[in-house]
Amino acid sequence: MSFVGTPDPSPGWLSDDELAVIRRRLPLLYVEAVPVRVDGMGQVTEVGLLLRVNPTGSIARTIVSGRVMYGETLRDALFRHLEKDLGPMAFPQLPASPTPFSVAEYFPQPTLSPYTDDRQHAVALAYVVPVTGTCDPRQDALELTWMTPEEAAASSVTSEMEGGRGGLLKAALASVGKLS
Repeated sequence: MSFVGTPDPSPGWLSDDELAVIRRRLPLLYVEAVPVRVDGMGQVTEVGLLLRVNPTGSIARTIVSGRVMYGETLRDALFRHLEKDLGPMAFPQLPASPTPFSVAEYFPQPTLSPYTDDRQHAVALAYVVPVTGTCDPRQDALELTWMTPEEAAASSVTSEMEGGRGGLLKAALASVGKLS
């Protein structure tokens, strides 16, 4: 039997109800990106951290993060979430290889991993992505703050990051030689 009709313009999206059911049954794939500015030698000089209001109403620092849709490449998902969070003029320089610096596994139970997400079990591929343009936070981000790697790695900043992302930020900085 064939179905004739208007094709779904976003076939990779799930309804809120479908997503809630799936979150209780399957781990979801995410990409996360730490936006950075680099100098002419490719050394990280600044780290961009988003300030967001989370669903409980509290304000927290975070990095670019979002789900990978069905049929979407990792590169496309990274680009979509970087543009969504940083604006269309951020001009991210996606890595030549889609190999992440880390794989973070988020669980609702805080004892299984240093990364937590009350909503779900999720696996996130994490990248450090240089951006060269003007960043204008969009969607639910209140602002983007540029910090030196040392400022970003300070416990006063990493402790403001939800779900253990402060540890992920430190791992990102270590992967580019900015932490020992």
